[in-house]
Amino acid sequence: MLDLGSSDGSTLCHMYELRPDLKFASVDIAGRPERTPTNTSFARANLESDKLPWPDGSFDGITCMHVVEHLRTMTNLWDEIARLLKPGGRVYVETPGMQSVTTQSPPESLRGKITLNFYDDPTHIHPVPVATLASAAQRVGLVTRRTGRSRNWLFAAAYPFLSLLPVTRRRYVAKLHWLGWSAYLIAERPAA
Repeated sequence: MLDLGSSDGSTLCHMYELRPDLKFASVDIAGRPERTPTNTSFARANLESDKLPWPDGSFDGITCMHVVEHLRTMTNLWDEIARLLKPGGRVYVETPGMQSVTTQSPPESLRGKITLNFYDDPTHIHPVPVATLASAAQRVGLVTRRTGRSRNWLFAAAYPFLSLLPVTRRRYVAKLHWLGWSAYLIAERPAA
């Protein structure tokens, strides 16, 4: 499993909790994440321009969560995803959905701690519609298997109750899941 844009490593650690039998690899432009599963292979790389250090067909699965909206171009990213996936391998890409552009920003007390409106994060370059992700996947020979909105249903179910309580980061994370704020695409490299 390769995680592109690993940030602080929390996604990798969560995946490790679910599947400790997997071998993990990580890429981030800022350097090795603070936390990673034991023996995680790491490469510091710019996903807009760098070829990643693993051989063709190295991975059964690749994740790329909340990265594409930070890139000026996705051409190299998708070329590398297609090169690195094994036949039958899948990629999961998640990004703020188009509705994030019109979502109201959080209260002043939470600014900088949570992104509700797409432009609350000054490092976001432009929203990326799922149709654009699907076209990019198709360009490199991948087949879109599923698209939708990402929701943790436990958080979403908690939102009506949390909305009655004082303003907290937890309340607004639950709201993101209630709204289905993130969009995703799952694409597959066809088996040979």
